[in-house]
Amino acid sequence: MIDFSKKHDNKAFRFSVTLVTAFIGGLVFSALHTPIPWLLGPMAAVLIGGRFRFGKIHYYWPTSIRDTGLIIVGYSIGLSFTKEALQQITAKLPSMLIMTVLLVCFCAGIAWVVSKLTGVDYPTVLTGSIPGGLSQMIIFAEEMKGIDITTVTFLQVARLMMIIFFVPFLILGPLFNNKPATLTSDFADKMVQSTVPLFPNIIPFVLICVICAFLAKKLKFPTPFMLGPIAGTAAATIFELHGPALTAPILDLSQFMIGGYIGLLLKPEKLRSKAKMITLALLSGVFMIVGSVGLAFLLVHFYDISPSTSLLSLAPGGMDQMAILAHEVHADLSMVTGYQIFRLFFIYFAVPPLLRLFFKVGNRKTRKAA
Repeated sequence: MIDFSKKHDNKAFRFSVTLVTAFIGGLVFSALHTPIPWLLGPMAAVLIGGRFRFGKIHYYWPTSIRDTGLIIVGYSIGLSFTKEALQQITAKLPSMLIMTVLLVCFCAGIAWVVSKLTGVDYPTVLTGSIPGGLSQMIIFAEEMKGIDITTVTFLQVARLMMIIFFVPFLILGPLFNNKPATLTSDFADKMVQSTVPLFPNIIPFVLICVICAFLAKKLKFPTPFMLGPIAGTAAATIFELHGPALTAPILDLSQFMIGGYIGLLLKPEKLRSKAKMITLALLSGVFMIVGSVGLAFLLVHFYDISPSTSLLSLAPGGMDQMAILAHEVHADLSMVTGYQIFRLFFIYFAVPPLLRLFFKVGNRKTRKAA
C-alpha cells in the first residue's frame, strides 16, 4: 500500500504535481487565445492549485527551473540587439531617453495616486507600475525586502493585459486611421525563424549565457540570470556573432518555467482592499495608455514620423506584439524596435538600481522621522 503522507513531503512528487497543474493551465489559456498563455496560464493554475492544496499537497517549483527560463528569455532579448537597432538607438538617443524617463515618471505619479487611495505602500505600487519587464519586476520584488509580490504581480499583469488588448484597437481605430496588412501570421512566423540553424550554432551562446548569468550573480546584478544573458548575447550579436532565433515552443517553454514559479509567489489573501485595488489597477492602466498616446503625439511633433509608429514605439509593454502591429499598419519597424529595445534595456539595467537607491533613502528618512 502506498504511503501518501511520505509522498506529500517528497520534492520530486510535489514538483510533478505542480508541473502537471501548470501544464494544464498553459493548455487552457492557449485554447482561450489569451496573451502570453504559457506565462499567465501556469501562473493562474499554480495559484489556484496552491491555494486549495488538493490532497494536502504543498506545491513546489525549483528555483533552478525559474533561472533556466530567465536565461532563455535573456538570450532572446539580447538577440534582438543588432547593429541596425544600435544605429537606430544611437541616432535618436536623446529623444528615446527623454521619452522613456517621461513615461517612467508619469507611471511613478500614477503609482503615488494609487498608493494614497489604497493605502498600499508606495514602493510596492511603484514596482508594480514600472512600464515593462513583467518577469524582471516580479523577480526584483522578490529580492527586495518589504515589497508585496502579490500586489506587484497583479499590477504588472493588469498593465500588460490592457496594453496588449487596447493598443491594437487604438492603432486600427479612427484616431490613427490605419488598415491592417495581410499575412500577419506569416510575419509572426518569420519573427521566430532564423537563417542560422538552431543546432549546433546555439552551443556557444549557451556557454556565453550561462557564464554571463553566473558572472552577473557574482557581481550582484538585479535578476542576474536574465541581465547576464542579455548583456552577453547583445555583445556577441553586435560583434557579428549571429545566434539562431529561438522557436515559438522554446519561448513558450521559458515562459512556462517562469510562470509556474511566479504562481507560487502569489498570495491573493494578502491583497488588501481587493475591489478598490482592481478598480484602481484598471484605471491606472487606462491612464498609462492615455499618457503613452500623449507622448506619442509629442514625438510626432518633433519628428517626421507617423502617429502609429510613434505610439507603437512608446507603448509600455509587449515588444513582440508591437513589432507585429507595426508590420500590420506599415509603421517604421526599425524605429519601433529601437525604441522598445532602448526602453527595455533602460528598465532592466537602470531602473532596479535607481529603485534600490530610492527605497534605501526612503527607509532612512522613515527611521529618522520615527
